[in-house]
Parts: sequence; C-alpha cells; structure tokens
Amino acid sequence: MPAIGGPGPPSAPDHDLLPDRLMLTAVVDLGKTHLRLVLLDAQGRAVEQRAGASASLQAPGGWRALDTGGTEAWLCDALASLGGQRAALQRIIVAAHGGAVAALAGDSLALPVPDYEFDGFDERPAETLAALDPFEATLSPVLPRGLNMGLQLDWLSRHEAAALSRADGLLPYPQYWSWRLCGVRASEVSSLGCHTLLWRPRQRSFSHWAQQRGWAGRFAPLRAAWEVLGTLRPALARSLGLPANVQVHTGAHDSNACLAHWLRHWPRLTLVSSGTWVVVMAPGASRRQPDPAADELGHVSVRNELVPTARFMGGRELLALCDGADPAAADLATLERLLARGLCVLPAFATQGGPFRQHRGELLDHTGPCRLSTLSAAERATAAALYVAQMTARAVQQLGGAQPVVLAGPFAHNPVIVAVLAALLPPGALQVVDSGLEGTVLGSAALAHWTQRQPAAPSQRTAAPGAAAAAIRAAHHDWLARLDARAP
Repeated sequence: MPAIGGPGPPSAPDHDLLPDRLMLTAVVDLGKTHLRLVLLDAQGRAVEQRAGASASLQAPGGWRALDTGGTEAWLCDALASLGGQRAALQRIIVAAHGGAVAALAGDSLALPVPDYEFDGFDERPAETLAALDPFEATLSPVLPRGLNMGLQLDWLSRHEAAALSRADGLLPYPQYWSWRLCGVRASEVSSLGCHTLLWRPRQRSFSHWAQQRGWAGRFAPLRAAWEVLGTLRPALARSLGLPANVQVHTGAHDSNACLAHWLRHWPRLTLVSSGTWVVVMAPGASRRQPDPAADELGHVSVRNELVPTARFMGGRELLALCDGADPAAADLATLERLLARGLCVLPAFATQGGPFRQHRGELLDHTGPCRLSTLSAAERATAAALYVAQMTARAVQQLGGAQPVVLAGPFAHNPVIVAVLAALLPPGALQVVDSGLEGTVLGSAALAHWTQRQPAAPSQRTAAPGAAAAAIRAAHHDWLARLDARAP
C-alpha cells in the first residue's frame, strides 16, 4: 500500500473559511470492474471525475485477491489530483460491491481481501452446506465462486486458518475503505444483507450459522450508511493536501446506494440498476417469496428493510455478445432488421449468477443456429442490447415489481435497451434516468446528505414504445417459449 504519511502538499484551508455553497462531496464508487471518484457540489452537480480499473492479483497462498494496494494508490492519486477543489471537500462516502470481506489485524489486513471470481471458492464441503440457515431465513441463495461472503470466510477458515485467526475484526468491503480513510471500524446492513448467507433480513440479525462460526461477533458494530464515522486520518489528510475535518460516512453496498435515492421519492417502485451486474430491486413487490434457483434473493435497504431482488450479470453478458463492438453502436434500424430475420439470443453468457447460469448461450435465426462472427459490429451491439433488455423485462415481471420501473446506469443511455423495455413493460411504466451521473453516485450523494436536506429527484423521462413495439413483443413471446422449452 502507498504510504499515507510523510511529506505532501500543505493542508487545505479550514471549512470554516468557506461558504456553504462551495462545500463538495466526494463519492467513491468501487465496482468489480471499474473505479470512480465523482466530486459533487452542493446542488448535486459533478465538478470533477476520475476513473480507474479494478484489478486482482495472486495472494501468497495461491488464491486470487483484490488489488487493494492498487486501488488505494489510485484513490490517493485521484484525491490529490483535485487541485484547488480539495479546499472545499467536506464529505467522502464509499459505495462498493458486496462480494468481499476484509479481515483486519490491528491497523492492517490480516490477509488479502478475496476476489469473488476465484474459482477455488466453489469447493464447498457437504457439512458446510448442511450447516447453513435455510434460504427462507437468509433469503440468500448459494451462489457460484465467492459471491457469498460467508462461503469466502468458510474457505479462508480452512485454507488460511492461521491468518484468519489473527484477525481482530471483520469489515464488509465498502466499510473497509471507510476505515482506511478515517480509522473507524463499522459494518452496515445493506452490505451484510446482500447475498452473504450471514444475515436474516426479517429478523434484522446475523444468521445462526454466522453466530455458530463466531463471525457475527467479529464484525464491527453496525452503523447507518449515512452516519459520519469520523474525519480523515490526519496523516492522510496532510499527505493529500485535504482539509483535516473532511467527514467520512459509513458507506453502503453499491446497488443499495443506488436504491437509496429513489426511496426518498417512491417508497414502492422497481429499480433496475445496470453495470457489471443488472440488479432489479422491487420494494413492495407482489412476489410471495424469492426463488433462489432463479438468482432471486432478498436484499436489505440502507433503511434496514427487506427488498425483493433479482439479478444477472448483464453488463458482462452485454460485452461478451458485443465481442469487441462498441455497445453504443446499437441502433433501432438494426434492431428492426434483426427482428425481421428472427434473431433470438438465448441465455446465458456468464456463469456467475442469473436464472440461466447453468445454460450455454446461443444465437438463432430463421435458418437455425448462427455465430457472432457472422454479425457486423452494429448487429452484435444491437443483439446484445435486445438480449439484456429481454432478460431485464423478465426479471421485473417475475418479481411482480411495482411501478414506476426506473432504469438507471449505462443501460439508460442505450436506445435499443430502452425501446425494448418500453415495449415489454406496461404503458408508461418505464422511467429512464437522464442524469449523466450513475445511480450509485446519485444515491451515495443522497446518503451523504441524508439528514441535512431532501435531495431533488434526478431528471428522468417516461419511455414510450416505438414503431417496432409489436415486433419486439412478438419476438419476446417466442423467446419466452424457447426458454420454457429449454427448462430441465
């Protein structure tokens, strides 16, 4: 890790010397694929942005771990590069994915933070699986690789027992970074309640398995996502030229940070958060019980409420189907041509999650199977957009989510995805977020000001079905029938 002490730029002016309108909030969004820092002003407008790539490396024990050192170096560089804006920085809040756990020993890591894509996590002794709380209690399905935080801990307890035994505390991944920034340990419900096998959403408590294994007592105390944990570590503030009194919030699971903003305006809605994962969250959904076989589960909102959820690795699948094409090459004219030739894209193109993760994806048209290599770049991008939109519509319908259906993230800027969803959802149901900021950033900023002010709703528009709506619906009917025919 980079040194956080030592010489650096002079400290920025104290906040007391600055008018409120100049106060800035830094949102740090640490996804599995991308890293982002967005600096927002008091009106919620982005004034600076920095981006980076998330990486993994081989731990000394031979397993894959997240490159937390590289991420910290990127974060320090991003903060230091803000120049004169540093003087007005008031708050920092972190959102991160829910597939990692940090074991601490004093002021350092007891062992590297696992990468959930390490295939060794698929080793699950029968006695481990037998000891888990039932799905009805945790609403967390047993997922591939290390997507269950609890199964990461189980694997580490068998393969890194000595290092794990030295740990004097456990932190969810978002709160690990909050701790790195301010030195205060905390846990948070949206991070503990996202497919970890460690939490009982209805009881609002750790699972019996987590308690029996001794992990429940090792997690840091619960704090609300919007709470201020403390101020920046003094050495870090000095080295980066940041104000000494920058406040660091607890932070949240990224998808639930995205949801948080909308809960202030529509307590009952369906939010489609897009990125590497497409996560459909439906507070107030009519569905009686999530289906673990379909990768449906119960998330926990930052307000500690149960949120019926469905997911699939839509961003990863989109890129796989684009096969090198720019996703922005998708267009409606190409969509109409593909529908006319009967193109049908059947799941799945990622094995880590989703209702069809055990199936192999295939492309068909009127003549039978076809290959991606026979499609142009625009056709691949358009076929990919059609596919992920159909998968998203199916997830919304399976959950019985309430209206409106809010589409946030990169998918909101893809005209084919928007057109297909508008055609397949009830009239007027689809609301598309027009903001240039991603939902996780908007929601995190709302959390940072949760008790200070009521944030305005982001700009959104109602998407109406286009000229190809009838053809889209007919193709979707055929697509669903093919899915039913493939079912075991």
